[in-house]
Amino acid sequence: MRWILRSFVLPAVGAIAVLAVAGRAVRLVGGDDPAEDRAVRALQAASGHRPDGEGRSAGDAPIVPAEPRGPLDRITGPLSWYSGVPQTIANGAIWCAVTWVLTRNPRAAVAPAAALALETACFTASAALVGRPRPQGVWRPEPPHATSSFPSGHTAASVALHTTLADLLDLHGVRGSRVLGPVLRYVIPGAIAFSRIHRGQHHISDTVAGALLGRWSAGVVRRELL
Repeated sequence: MRWILRSFVLPAVGAIAVLAVAGRAVRLVGGDDPAEDRAVRALQAASGHRPDGEGRSAGDAPIVPAEPRGPLDRITGPLSWYSGVPQTIANGAIWCAVTWVLTRNPRAAVAPAAALALETACFTASAALVGRPRPQGVWRPEPPHATSSFPSGHTAASVALHTTLADLLDLHGVRGSRVLGPVLRYVIPGAIAFSRIHRGQHHISDTVAGALLGRWSAGVVRRELL
């Protein structure tokens, strides 16, 4: 019990405090319609999207969802689905089972779930403390979650899970880990973060905070379990 408190609970409290202060500072400096969202609107406009004609507008009232218009829409749609909450939970459970079958190491087997649990606890608490609204005046083809926009939970979960998987590959000397490792650590989470921005779900700074939270969560799990 002391080990859990020292290794996970107390660090999580510290991470929540840091995220809450950072999120409040971001809101104070940039307001709820920050300058960073201009880049998001420009990106969406380049794909032919307007906030008032399709998808979901600045509010959350549903409008008829838009059909994909270009390559970015077709790529980010599946990425957004893949990073969803049910899919992420299933993904973590599957990789826990696979790791157990391959290693018979209980610490290694629970590592993916532990990284997701730690990230989720920190994300949920800090988001409640920050209360940042979703981007305004953007195209949004899917309804947002009820949680605060800061930090991005999808980004954090993706970084936490995929970084932990890369750590497992490295630690167990799996062939091809030098190629798969960077893909897991950077390519997949980066693509998911981009999808959250392009589809109007998050401010850019939300995904940066989410990536840092996910990386930190994976680091704690690596240090304490692996």
